[in-house]
Amino acid sequence: MHISIYPKDQQGKGHFGNGEIVESKPIAFSHEETAVKRVGPLFYWAWAKSMTTFEIPLHPHSGFEIVSYVLHGTVGHRDTMGNLQQVSTGGAQVMQTGSGVQHAEELYTGTEMFQIWFEPHLSQAVKRPPIYSQYDHEQFPLDVVDGIQVKRIIGTDAPISLVTDSEMKDLTIPPGASFTWRLPTGYSLAVVAVSGKGRVDAPSAAKSESLEAGDFAVISAEEDGSVVLSADPAGAEALRVVAIQVPTAVDYPLYRK
Repeated sequence: MHISIYPKDQQGKGHFGNGEIVESKPIAFSHEETAVKRVGPLFYWAWAKSMTTFEIPLHPHSGFEIVSYVLHGTVGHRDTMGNLQQVSTGGAQVMQTGSGVQHAEELYTGTEMFQIWFEPHLSQAVKRPPIYSQYDHEQFPLDVVDGIQVKRIIGTDAPISLVTDSEMKDLTIPPGASFTWRLPTGYSLAVVAVSGKGRVDAPSAAKSESLEAGDFAVISAEEDGSVVLSADPAGAEALRVVAIQVPTAVDYPLYRK
């Protein structure tokens, strides 16, 4: 088991307009200064924050599966398939862009969201028609066990199912508590800390790293094992993380960034 932690100063940076929207990018494009360019088929991950209401105008996408997950606020969506929608805190927009679609995004003042790109087999994906789906917070299963909140977003028993092999959860872990993620052989776990402080541990490999808000962690498993995410027992707030599991390698060619 291998654990790498990338603080904000090792992540990509971006903006739209004159800084109306600013971004930190745990996984960025190749032309941007960043420590991580992909994790298997997890191609791109941006944390966008809107300083004022601003629309990113119509622009094209094809092939990739794109999930916009709203941490706080409201995001508007319009596209060339005729969709005109809004989604708010805890909700998600999903574009399986297929043969191609153009869309625009409007982030309202104070909105924060993740935009995450997954890469299926692109030569097959571009032969499928584009699809847009939207989910409100209440549509996602939410379990609370021993004070730990587990929200299932993508994967088994979750409403979003992608072509790309992937699983995504939003975890809120109170101070002193811990959550164990079973990571199979050949898979990686990508974790962004949204708030709070804690640790990432791989007990079988005697690996341990600290984690705080804004950090990006990548954990890779050479054999089946456990990843333990724990919140600082002396912390003033819970550790909230969004975690995505994907294969470390896939059996199809990946886009060369």
